[in-house]
Amino acid sequence: MIDHTLLKPDATKEEIIKLCDEAREFNFASVCVNPCWVETCFNNLKDSDVKVCTVIGFPLGANHTNTKLLETETAIADGAEEIDMVINIGQLKSGNYEYVLNEISRIAHLTKNNLAVLKVIIETCLLTDEEKIIASIISKEAGADFVKTSTGFSKGGATLFDVSLMKYSVENKIKVKASGGVRSREDALKMIAAGASRIGTSSGVKIIRGESGSAAY
Repeated sequence: MIDHTLLKPDATKEEIIKLCDEAREFNFASVCVNPCWVETCFNNLKDSDVKVCTVIGFPLGANHTNTKLLETETAIADGAEEIDMVINIGQLKSGNYEYVLNEISRIAHLTKNNLAVLKVIIETCLLTDEEKIIASIISKEAGADFVKTSTGFSKGGATLFDVSLMKYSVENKIKVKASGGVRSREDALKMIAAGASRIGTSSGVKIIRGESGSAAY
């Protein structure tokens, strides 16, 4: 259930390879890395069950839709099987729901045609509860496979309330990923109990070992 995550800008190839080795050892669902490392991870993990996940429009979500589409195409060509895209937060908060729906729909069409999974990061810490509900419903209607709480790079991460609210909003039609601040086994189990089907964390190894991590993501 863990997406083993390393998204810091100064991550080195050595650290990315270590991430892959750990994901294989602990049978994590995926490694989640920045797009430039997708091919490296794919080549490292192609003989395993671990998927390669990458982020699109990260971390602000404010890229042009065409840019996000090209990022997604490139990532899939490089071997990504899971795509975590950041919603256009400003357009959502402006009430331009058609823009948000269209963008997610186009990316969902692309991922489905390539048998990839799409997770939509709504960045809950920047939204009102009403906006969290709207973003979750739009993501479901647009054809996403998951809604995800956070990038881990804004002012807050996953909360039990937000996970529960998102789970309720999508009516069990799609799944919920909790990310940002999940650092211990206790944190992870609480998020799962609240409705999360996937956990995004850089503390995956420590969680499995019953320890606590210190990284923000």
